[in-house]
Amino acid sequence: MSLSIGIDAIALGVPRGYVQLTDLAEARGVPPEKYRDGLGVEQMAVAAADEDAVALAANAARRALSVSRTKPADIGLCIVGTETAVDHSKPVAAFLHGLAGLPPSCRVFETKHACFGGTAGLLNAIDWIASGSARGRAAMVICTDIARYQLRSAAEPTQGAGAVAMIVRESPRLLAFDVGRNGSYSRDVHDFWRPLHAKEGIVDGHFSVDCYLAALEGAYREWLSLQTAKDEAPVRACYHVPYGKMSRKAHRHRKQIDGLTKEQADASFESEVGSSLILPNKIGNAYTASLYLSLASLLHHEATDIERKRITLFSYGSGCVAEFFSGRVVEGAAAWARELRIDEPLNDRTRLTVEQYERVRGLDTQADPRFPDGQPKPVLNGGRVKFLGVDSGERRVYG
Repeated sequence: MSLSIGIDAIALGVPRGYVQLTDLAEARGVPPEKYRDGLGVEQMAVAAADEDAVALAANAARRALSVSRTKPADIGLCIVGTETAVDHSKPVAAFLHGLAGLPPSCRVFETKHACFGGTAGLLNAIDWIASGSARGRAAMVICTDIARYQLRSAAEPTQGAGAVAMIVRESPRLLAFDVGRNGSYSRDVHDFWRPLHAKEGIVDGHFSVDCYLAALEGAYREWLSLQTAKDEAPVRACYHVPYGKMSRKAHRHRKQIDGLTKEQADASFESEVGSSLILPNKIGNAYTASLYLSLASLLHHEATDIERKRITLFSYGSGCVAEFFSGRVVEGAAAWARELRIDEPLNDRTRLTVEQYERVRGLDTQADPRFPDGQPKPVLNGGRVKFLGVDSGERRVYG
């Protein structure tokens, strides 16, 4: 009997504030439908200065452990995928080791390949368990990012921020993967990059869409070659979602590879993809976390209807690399997803005016705040983790 490996629990970490894109459109003199319909996004999460990639990841990780009743001592591997690193050397995973209370025997590291970093961590965790190295322990994979572009630029409405934490283990209660049957694609391109000196990304928009679709085709065709006549057809699909409309383009392209017309492909979009976009449309672009926000959204809204059914996932990272893979929603996933209360972090958010959003961005471009010397070391309790600043030794402080 083959080993069942997959996602046992999933949890979100989101900023406290968001901007309604209709408000942003009005402030920028743009017709609201250009953002709402053209991009397929309703809201854009805005990370404050104390909500860096570490804080978002820590809140998602601590929630994942809490709601799944997983003991930190049970975690033997912690991988953080991000393209919003806070240090050139010290990984976000090292901060997480302390903030989540993980044991000394836990291996921790960070993975980077644009929006693919979280998937790289997830695939590594699956292989770690399949190899026997886990010795019965679970892995925790966290995707955390803050998508930033210049104010008033064409890319401004495709910003966002958030983190997704996943507990990965044998006999998972949400999703069991088809291990070893992935389609991969890689190519060296400059469709998106972020120089070392900049917090804001640079994107060649039209070229990036072309790269995304080419990578989808390459990875999907390899995945297809690994399927057998006994494999059930997948009933739902999750895509990397820099903005909602991109998933529509991806789904259309994939279905046309299957031989469907454009009209037939579009007709299947809402039933196969629609529920996976509900949460991403309220958060915006979260880079490495985007695909897994889609998965969280699908499980939250449709687990009852797709238990014991196969789904597919497509991950894309600029630069570029892609993976097309699949799994089966396990029996009992719907009841477990309800216990996880996946969307609960979105209930405690504040709608920002465009002026408030611009002030937050103004603070974000400044140097990290200084943490006063001699102040007592912060103590973590059951509340939200925040970035407090850097001390005189340039060490980041959280509390």
